[in-house]
Amino acid sequence: MTIIDAHQHFWQAKVFDILRLPPEMEILKQEYTPEQLKPVLDEYGISRTVLVQTYSSMENTWDFLRIAESHHWVAAVVGWVDLADPTVGTVLDSLMQHPKFRGVRHQWHDEPDPEWILRPDVLRGLRELERRGIPFDLLPKQPQWHLIPHVAEAVPDLPMVIDHIGKPNIAARQFDDWARAMADAAASPRIMCKLSGMVTEADWRLWTPADLKPYVEKVLELFGVERVMFGSDWPVCLLAASYPRVLNALRECLGALSTDELAMVMGGNAARFYGIAEQATP
Repeated sequence: MTIIDAHQHFWQAKVFDILRLPPEMEILKQEYTPEQLKPVLDEYGISRTVLVQTYSSMENTWDFLRIAESHHWVAAVVGWVDLADPTVGTVLDSLMQHPKFRGVRHQWHDEPDPEWILRPDVLRGLRELERRGIPFDLLPKQPQWHLIPHVAEAVPDLPMVIDHIGKPNIAARQFDDWARAMADAAASPRIMCKLSGMVTEADWRLWTPADLKPYVEKVLELFGVERVMFGSDWPVCLLAASYPRVLNALRECLGALSTDELAMVMGGNAARFYGIAEQATP
């Protein structure tokens, strides 16, 4: 089985001030590099990853593309662009010259206005993605959940994936309103969902796989195995768990799947969504 981690990051020292990490995130206030992650990937059989933007800057996008150039196992980069920029189409055309540019993300949940994504200038940017078939990673929290179907209606042919299952408050057992919102999102056939970021929404010290399982099962029920993908959210996951603990917890939650279904969730769907080649080239 080919396993692709569809959601991981790298940290550089200069990012600390940009992200303004609070004291409880002290573990993240250090560099996290490809050299640190690769031995873990090798040990647990993860062959490739999708490197996802960490802050809103073209510098971050180009930095990550340079990392992908020199690390064959970084199979795809989801970067950032200014969707509201009138010249965003030209920017995207430039990025598309890089063979590992595979998507765009914006920290939607950090925007003061939940309806930011429906602004005419932002929708124009999303339509530029749609026109080029460039996937978009949705990063919502509860205030944005109800808007996901409106985005799908505005750009019906844009491939989209919900990061971190929409970030429900698992520690507080928030479920019903989240499940209703995800059902509405899943009604749009072009939207997928990442089984990622769950441990940091759970109780960091006390969570168990049983806390995650109802959410995993609901995502599988709503989206189906063909529209769900695994992501570690490393190194953010280290706030609550090691990489192997995240991986093993998800495997436990997916225990009812067949071998073929598991292969889709753990790698096949990510490869299809992000256009990742069958084999990585060293």
